Amino acid sequence: MTTSLSSSEDTDDLDHAHHRAVTALWLGGLGATLAVVLVVATGLGPVWVPPGTVARIVGHHLVGVPADVDWTASQDSIVWLVRVPRVLLGALVGAALAVAGAVLQTLVRNVLADPHVLGVTSGASTGAATSLLFAGTAATATALAASAFAGALTATVLLFAIARINGQMTSLRLLLGGVTIGYLFSAATSFLIFASDNQEGARTVLFWLLGSLSSAAWSSVATTALVTATAVGALLLLATRLDILAGGDDTARALGLSPARFRMLVLAVVALAIGAVVAVAGAIGFVGLIVPHIARLCGGGTHRRLIPFSAVLGAVFLVVADVVARVVFAPRELPLGIVTAVVGAPLLLVLIRRHHNSPT
Repeated sequence: MTTSLSSSEDTDDLDHAHHRAVTALWLGGLGATLAVVLVVATGLGPVWVPPGTVARIVGHHLVGVPADVDWTASQDSIVWLVRVPRVLLGALVGAALAVAGAVLQTLVRNVLADPHVLGVTSGASTGAATSLLFAGTAATATALAASAFAGALTATVLLFAIARINGQMTSLRLLLGGVTIGYLFSAATSFLIFASDNQEGARTVLFWLLGSLSSAAWSSVATTALVTATAVGALLLLATRLDILAGGDDTARALGLSPARFRMLVLAVVALAIGAVVAVAGAIGFVGLIVPHIARLCGGGTHRRLIPFSAVLGAVFLVVADVVARVVFAPRELPLGIVTAVVGAPLLLVLIRRHHNSPT
């Protein structure tokens, strides 16, 4: 009997070790892919810069090598001041949106949920639209970010209030509350555009609402990196409890976890991340909806694997989408949301079909 138990434990240990090795291999491969995508994406645009030159320029600025400069001053400016901040910001925004979508699908227990389901994206958009339309030329990047954060915070407070009306916060209440808040703030944004006499501001808002990384700068990269790293790190620490919540509220309570309080905690972290990325990149759809499903295929459904896989895949997805947005009609730039929708809509139909055909 003892020998049988020992053999079973050894087999389990081997299985876990194999699974960890496969996960590490997948993450390593995806990380290498992301690095290549970042370098290639930095070189692509109206002015082509070879990947080797991009690597040397970045290396020169980071560590001072090589000593012999074999590129032009314009290439240096384009790569280091314009494109590197843009691709890094795209990677951070994609990672944050994808992780937020993965976690929200657990919170509301709906595989077709994404960050828009919170209504926080719409709240942040309304705050930013207010700044763009009524502050005019005085709308600095800091003011825009502050307004977006204020809108996101307002939407989050409203969501908490609606979800707890006459009872405990549940996944259904969150879903319905998020949809309600989303419609409310979308209507508010539309009214602001209608009521404003600032035509240039209205065009800016409409472009911004579809998402864009055109305003990327090193300052926005630093802020977004801090918020994204904090949010993803916090969610990784909560990964085990997210797995418990995925099993249902009754299971969570049986294991000593309060579903309502835990949802409030996770929702606050997700709202912080969404508010930060909407402030710098606008409202970008489909990333948080599509990427988590691909991540589950690669790394499985446990959140300790799902979160890092979603982050890396989201980064790759949005960087590639941004390249398409700025080169297809160069020198004109497509709103990023159009590109993600063109890619995401067909994938969404596939997911709906798979969900409809899956056994219940």
